[in-house]
Amino acid sequence: MQGSMQPHLDTVFQALADPTRRRILSMLLEDDMAVTDVAEPFDQSLASISKHLVILTRAGLISQEKRGRVKWCKLEPDSLRAASVWMQGFGQFEPVNLDDFERFLAAEFGEEDPDDGTPAAP
Repeated sequence: MQGSMQPHLDTVFQALADPTRRRILSMLLEDDMAVTDVAEPFDQSLASISKHLVILTRAGLISQEKRGRVKWCKLEPDSLRAASVWMQGFGQFEPVNLDDFERFLAAEFGEEDPDDGTPAAP
């Protein structure tokens, strides 16, 4: 891995570390969104969401563009490529089926089955 790539990876992973920012990225998977629409589902101020958007923009994960009076956010999926390539370097690990893993944890800890809300079978 080139040393010059490390600061960019650090910025990307720092941006991805926050659950609000990950949720914003998930929302932008569907389509471009106005900043006010991005902020709407969150119980945070528009200023707080704007700070998250700045961090995502600096990491290259989204772009922002003014269209008329409205600022729009767009997902930049190519910016995740370097992080994805870096993570694939750990390819000796088998991919995890998250649904199976969640069922396993529920069974291990005697919690409800995440699929239907019934108590998990031991």
